[in-house]
Amino acid sequence: MFRKDACLLAACFLAMLLGGSFAGAFAQDWPARQIVRVIVTNTPGSALDVTTRVVFDQVEKQVGQTIVVENRAGAANTIGIAAVAKAAPDGYTVLATTSGIALAPYTHKSLPYDTVRDLRAVSPLGSLPNVMMTQAGRFKSVQDLVAAAKAKPDGITYASIGPGSTGHLAAERLALSAGFKALQVPFKGSAEGLLDVAAGRVDFFFNPVTGGLPLIQEKKLDALVVSSTRRSSLLPNVPTTVEAGYPNSSYDFWIGVFVPAATPQPIVARLADEIAKALAHPDIKSRLTKLGVEPMDMSNAQFDAYFKKEVESNADLVKAANILPQ
Repeated sequence: MFRKDACLLAACFLAMLLGGSFAGAFAQDWPARQIVRVIVTNTPGSALDVTTRVVFDQVEKQVGQTIVVENRAGAANTIGIAAVAKAAPDGYTVLATTSGIALAPYTHKSLPYDTVRDLRAVSPLGSLPNVMMTQAGRFKSVQDLVAAAKAKPDGITYASIGPGSTGHLAAERLALSAGFKALQVPFKGSAEGLLDVAAGRVDFFFNPVTGGLPLIQEKKLDALVVSSTRRSSLLPNVPTTVEAGYPNSSYDFWIGVFVPAATPQPIVARLADEIAKALAHPDIKSRLTKLGVEPMDMSNAQFDAYFKKEVESNADLVKAANILPQ
């Protein structure tokens, strides 16, 4: 009996060793398949979409395999996130999404995934200021908008890409600080929201600077404030919400890359290294700067810790802004 048990243990140990070596070899060879899919949780032309394509075009050149960027927008990013959370953890299905991923657990009554348990942070791509945009000529300043909102019993309307999105929280944080009411009008993507704000059908929209900049330059939208802790390098004359006189109103927007939680660490490390290499490329740095993307210099471990801390701290933010799960 002892010999039988010993042989069984030895066989199990050997299997573990071989399994580990096979996993290591598999990870070392990544990407061996011809196609890597990157799921983007917003519509084409959005800040998330453009930033992701700029970075992964360079990653594609570095790894020598085809990388396909696929847009799966809707439900405040959760449709695309769920697709990656349920995907095979082999490094061939990757998620590019926004800081809204850390909000969703508190703004949705139920999710088809567990944000921390089912996903693993890989690398940030950068941060972008969320800009409050309004129809051109409609409001002279954010103070003017706040006054108009307070003058209406039901307040005013704002666009978002759904409950739990960064634009949703940015708007609610300002409304809470300034003391006015605002009704959320959700859209599938930011492009639709921008058009409705430009047409005057919705009062304002907190959206990343990249998406709205062309309409601001064409004088179809006015930029009143940014929700970030720092001003945008592309709109240096636009104050932050705190600078405009509204304390505890800032919210930072970032873009990050994730994979299914069970993805082997060697693959995660390789992907993080390739992204870091792409972000350091002079041409990519220049293109991202022109898009208003600010660097977030973090290692894989640092970003993973940052992400988990964001998930924890957002519970307090959502409670303070009185945002109810939907």
